[in-house]
Amino acid sequence: MVSQEQRRRQLAREKFLRQQQRRTEARRKARLRNSVIASVLGVVVIGSVALYTTGVLKDDDKKKTDASGQVTPSAAPTSKAPDPCEKPAAGSVQKLSWKKEPAMTIDTSAKYTLKLATTCGDIGVALKASAAPHTVNSFDFLAGKGYFDHTKCHRLTTQGIYVLQCGDPQGTGAGGPGYTLPDENLKDKSLKKNIYPAGTVAMANTGQPHSGGSQFFLVYKDSQLPPSYTPFGTVDAAGMKVLDKIAAAGENTGAGDGAPNATVVIDKAAVVKS
Repeated sequence: MVSQEQRRRQLAREKFLRQQQRRTEARRKARLRNSVIASVLGVVVIGSVALYTTGVLKDDDKKKTDASGQVTPSAAPTSKAPDPCEKPAAGSVQKLSWKKEPAMTIDTSAKYTLKLATTCGDIGVALKASAAPHTVNSFDFLAGKGYFDHTKCHRLTTQGIYVLQCGDPQGTGAGGPGYTLPDENLKDKSLKKNIYPAGTVAMANTGQPHSGGSQFFLVYKDSQLPPSYTPFGTVDAAGMKVLDKIAAAGENTGAGDGAPNATVVIDKAAVVKS
């Protein structure tokens, strides 16, 4: 008959063995996770310039690599940071499309401001109407039609380059207004040594010339990019604080490029002439 002391020792040994097995399994998973992360970061760091030169900041309805049409590295899931933003306003995205670029109606000598009322705070953008008239005219047209209202900002990059990408009613990176815009203002004096400075607002494209549509990105930290993306505005000081808040919450892959953890929805977009 087994004594109480023998039974106690047996239970202690079994508990120890279970702990060792759990620790061994945890170390195995950690090594696997770290190797995956290391390989992903290597790709991001070494290949970031090449990737963005070939148009990773895309608005491409033809690419079928994944649901968003973007090159998305694999990485182990990470825990999400708290959402710093509010719930979206009531309403839904309108399904709008046009066959050609809208007629020019803006006054290129006037000042225009794009006002984005988002779930994370208001972002004001001083538009460059004289330097990028086709782009600003298109935003004036689309905002007036409610095209951007209730749309998600679907992409945040936190490594290599530092941008928040918005303007796709589908929320996937594959949507657009049905027409394309010419590249403009690619020699803007703010672009020095292939750096898009913090506060720049520029057009996304497919990687091909003159392929911008409605998607745009807001730079929250100086980012090295080829001068292939039309810079058409500058974020105000209050808007930069909003972008910093969104960036601080991170993105959902843990690899530096994915959907923002923050619920970033444009409740209302408007272009105002002053």
